[in-house]
Amino acid sequence: MTIHFSDTSLPGVFLIEPPRFEDSRGFFMETYHEKKYAGIGIRRRFVQDNHARSRQGVLRGLHYQMNHPQAKLVYVVTGEIFDVAVDIRYGSPTFGKWVGVRLSGENRRQIFVPEGFAHGYAVLSKTADVIYKCSDLYAPEDEFGILWSDPAMGIAWPVKDPVISEKDQRLPGLKDVPEHHLPAYGAGVIS
Repeated sequence: MTIHFSDTSLPGVFLIEPPRFEDSRGFFMETYHEKKYAGIGIRRRFVQDNHARSRQGVLRGLHYQMNHPQAKLVYVVTGEIFDVAVDIRYGSPTFGKWVGVRLSGENRRQIFVPEGFAHGYAVLSKTADVIYKCSDLYAPEDEFGILWSDPAMGIAWPVKDPVISEKDQRLPGLKDVPEHHLPAYGAGVIS
């Protein structure tokens, strides 16, 4: 079976539906296969897997790294989230634009977020287990972010009064981030 994928309103951000094989015992699916994903345009070497469990109403993000930019392949094992990617590449025709998708343990969809995009998500179910592959290692000294509620971006988060870390509450709006703290359009790999 082939992987179903679709473009989103942001170039390089893909929604992916891996095939699932079900029978009376349950199901099986490949959450990643290097050659198959390269065939749909995702040519990355993933070097780190992360697993986060969060409770309903938690909002994480919007995060990115500058010197160690990370492409991410995100999916949900249990629960449901609203996952967001924001184009923060300075000079991009879609700079400041965002796309949001619902990912859940039921729909088994994935989102691919390339380098040059900020990423975050909000938990919609009682709890959610989120797994994401990263194309570079986490570097705490290189972590940056954009305020989740920046009115200039107008992200339509489907949560009221989200639970947010102190660090994420102090992030700047996109217009307040110095240009040298943003990735440059055309400087990174998109496909």
